[in-house]
Amino acid sequence: MSVALTASDVLSVWERGRDRHLLDRALLILAAAYPDLGDDELPALPLGDRDARLLEVRAGTFGPQLDATATCPQCGVGLEFSFEAGRVRLPPATAPTEAWGWSLDEWVFRLRCPHSGDLADAVMMPGADAARRRLVARCVLAARHAGHPVEVDALPAAVVDAVVERIAEADPQADITLRLACAECGHGWGAIFDIASFLWAEVAARARQLGYEVHALARRYGWRESDILAMSPARRQLYLEIGV
Repeated sequence: MSVALTASDVLSVWERGRDRHLLDRALLILAAAYPDLGDDELPALPLGDRDARLLEVRAGTFGPQLDATATCPQCGVGLEFSFEAGRVRLPPATAPTEAWGWSLDEWVFRLRCPHSGDLADAVMMPGADAARRRLVARCVLAARHAGHPVEVDALPAAVVDAVVERIAEADPQADITLRLACAECGHGWGAIFDIASFLWAEVAARARQLGYEVHALARRYGWRESDILAMSPARRQLYLEIGV
């Protein structure tokens, strides 16, 4: 079933999210598209589940084809490319929603996948290293070595790296990398695709367009905003053309 934002949803989400952090913006989009999910459920969604839902909203609202740009890190040439949302949408329920056990040599862990609340806490830390440690501390619920409990802050760096890798493997939808190649110099590289920032940019652009349409039609015909937004895009465009 298609999940889409209405014109009214777009303006409401943009208005509430324009001065908020990207993490909040993503949740505002999901709250509008999935009203059956409670305020406590949304921040607790594994990041892969969150991003999969954002992809569904994007496809339902703006269509399945995503048009993107990138800059070659080798020669600096700009690249335009398109891909289908289905190419980066992994099978559902790939990430565990509950904590799970994992062992590495003499280490035994209780882990869970990160969610938006974890990221919101981590981004408050001073610097990338501190943010990474904070995220690990929230996702490692218990650690034991040779049968003895170990504080997360005392984990060796190599063990932390292994834990981070294991958590990433458990929720692959949360870390989508696009393989790109420069047509000018032939350089190939991997570019992280962040559906949250991509979709927010489109929501903001659509909100500005809707604002123009409401202004023009209300000024020309005296109609209320709610009535204008309830029209289909084709009908709004028709009246805009007639009113010129």
